[in-house]
Amino acid sequence: MAFTLDTMKSLLLRLLVYCAAVLAPSLISAATVDHTLMVFGDSLSAAYGISEEQGWVTLLANKLTADEWPYRVINGSVSGETSTGGLSRLPAMLDSYEPDLVILELGGNDGLRGLPLEILEQNLVKMVDLIQQAGATVLLIGIQIPPNYGARYTVPFFQLYEELASEKGLALVPFLIEGIPQQPELMQNDGIHPRAEAQFMILDNVWGSLEPMLIRSRRNAN
Repeated sequence: MAFTLDTMKSLLLRLLVYCAAVLAPSLISAATVDHTLMVFGDSLSAAYGISEEQGWVTLLANKLTADEWPYRVINGSVSGETSTGGLSRLPAMLDSYEPDLVILELGGNDGLRGLPLEILEQNLVKMVDLIQQAGATVLLIGIQIPPNYGARYTVPFFQLYEELASEKGLALVPFLIEGIPQQPELMQNDGIHPRAEAQFMILDNVWGSLEPMLIRSRRNAN
């Protein structure tokens, strides 16, 4: 399917920004990168179907460096991961990397498998508790699943993230790939995973909620 002219212009502009960030010398010395941000998710964050360098998590790492935020980025995402698998992996990841901030993006595979929402909710709550007990802040990423699963499942699935964020006082990205599925030319053939050209849009969706958290953290440190 052909790209629209507006889409091509937008993607070209984003590509130029990305190239500038990659080619520019790092402005942060190793000594000043004293915070760790961990992305803990599934294939949507694990650069499924594209190279790791093209994924939104790498783009985030490049942006943090270019904008002089003192964070290193750890991508703890695994394609096919469910909330149950994530819960089992999380304690070791927290011990190994001691993150200051965790972007939690799980549940999509639970939804695609039609797993009970009660299990997803319990697992997410436990993961949030573990992250906070480890002294890290949580940015929760919401997910939507295709409408063919039926409104009786898809609606409460989507609402679960907002309710959890409200209950736990978490920052929330309502839908990680907002604005992308509506443009089929930006989706891979499976209809689930965005193409490389859409990864900047994912970063934009995350950055709107992440940037205020970074600003607050910097103010509290001063």
